[in-house]
Amino acid sequence: MRQTGFFITGTDTGIGKTWATLSLMRALRARGLCVLGMKPVATGGVWREGRWVNKDALALQAAASMAVPYEQVNPYVYEPPVSPHIAAAEAGRPVDIEYIVKIFKGLPAADHVLVEGVGGWAVPLDGRKRVADLALALDLPVILVVGLRLGCLNHALLTQAAMVSSGAEFAGWVANRIEPDFASAGQNIDTLTREFAAPPLAVLPCGGLEPPLVPWRVSCPGPG
Repeated sequence: MRQTGFFITGTDTGIGKTWATLSLMRALRARGLCVLGMKPVATGGVWREGRWVNKDALALQAAASMAVPYEQVNPYVYEPPVSPHIAAAEAGRPVDIEYIVKIFKGLPAADHVLVEGVGGWAVPLDGRKRVADLALALDLPVILVVGLRLGCLNHALLTQAAMVSSGAEFAGWVANRIEPDFASAGQNIDTLTREFAAPPLAVLPCGGLEPPLVPWRVSCPGPG
């Protein structure tokens, strides 16, 4: 059975992709849906209980509707917090997109699987493939997380244009208030609403202790 869900990308590294993914997982579960999370490639790993793990991937694993082995949530994790193509080359373990697709298709049946990318849309996974290629291989609609700060308009517009030109399905965007004192947040949301011809799927507050349960404008069928 074909898995359904969304691929979550962002305008940059550290822009709140995990925060947004966790928030959407929480919102979907509140609707009674079975939801899984996946972060296929992660850098900045930590050594724990005899293996490398990533804190964002652990958070997605914990937020899921059912228990899934870590290796299925995050098949590629690297120690250094650098671009994945650099980390993969140093580790001698290149990212295999076909293997990730196989893991994705082998996940337990769920209403939605949310797959978080690494870095931004054009981040290299190796000498030829990028995050965009992974999203296209998974054949999921893409949600763009925009961190509200100076410069975000340029990054958001360029990323969305690249997504559309690649053939990906643009499912919408999320406004993430990563800088609580950013005075132009409202004007930036208005500008992107006009440019994308759609309001944000959600507006997320600055990160706290747990993912926010906020209204999401994602249309998803209920269970059954």
